[in-house]
Amino acid sequence: MRGSGEPPAAQPLPVTFPVPDPPRPKARRPTGAAEAPAGERQLVFFGAETGEPAVADLAGLLVGPGEVHRMGGTARLSLVVDAGWRVHVLVAELAQRGVRASWAPTEDQRYAVRTAYTRTLVPLAAAWLRGTTQHPPAGFPLDGRRLRLWLAAAGVADPPDFLLRLGGTDPVGWTVIGGALVAAGLGGELIEPGAGGPAYRIIGRRGTQRLAELVGERPSAAPPTAWPTRD
Repeated sequence: MRGSGEPPAAQPLPVTFPVPDPPRPKARRPTGAAEAPAGERQLVFFGAETGEPAVADLAGLLVGPGEVHRMGGTARLSLVVDAGWRVHVLVAELAQRGVRASWAPTEDQRYAVRTAYTRTLVPLAAAWLRGTTQHPPAGFPLDGRRLRLWLAAAGVADPPDFLLRLGGTDPVGWTVIGGALVAAGLGGELIEPGAGGPAYRIIGRRGTQRLAELVGERPSAAPPTAWPTRD
């Protein structure tokens, strides 16, 4: 069984979950607009809901298990995830950025998600690849939209903490990502491969709440226990 990013009626996704969320509406508050009334949720500076989805956001997948490959004047993004709900979320997020994705089950009961080769992803490949080696570019920033994609692909709740699993085998790259987490207000603790990583542990209730502020509302496909909350 394989999938092509078509609507669920034409191409069912791997498990029974709600259909992918529709694109999120633009959430910027106009300059000079009044503050939200008491009790209403405030938008967070650099949060996932404060800007329009962009192809550059897909760098959040490369922080985790995502890989980008070039072929001629095109590039493709691929990753393997461990749960069907992640497929739903990622296919929807990619579609919001004009990138079609397909999926297929793997022999170890996970799911491979990948895009077609497209010129749309060439800038992402150019920023992250040196030859065939994948590495975060210098000064790499993490905002809410990139964190949302990283979390959707590889975030794991470990109450009261939250784990953001890393991809690759590049300790120097992991250090760059750790600096980006600090800049985003998420000082994570690096877990080495031999200790159950590689991953960054976002520690405690305060850290998890900050993560929740940045990544935005839980997608309907994600189980409640799989997404950080502001409570």
